[in-house]
Amino acid sequence: MTSTEVLSMYENIAGITNQMVSAARASDWDALSTLESQCASEARGAGAGAVPALSGAPRMRKIDLLKQILANDRAVRDATEPWMGQLANIMPAKH
Repeated sequence: MTSTEVLSMYENIAGITNQMVSAARASDWDALSTLESQCASEARGAGAGAVPALSGAPRMRKIDLLKQILANDRAVRDATEPWMGQLANIMPAKH
């Protein structure tokens, strides 16, 4: 995997997670599920092969993308946790 491919992968993940935020805020759970699968598939690329260490500007871009991905993850959780709480209240607990 080249440094360009690494950055492209993170750009794709950041774009997908941004779409996930929009879907979660719109309560579009089907779209969120589909995007979640796409994100997981894209992220598997990082674990599937050797990801080279980056330096200089590419490293800084990767760090910025990771911060964006983490912020998007937080926004998705902020949007979905109240819904998940409501769901937990209406579904019977199984022991």
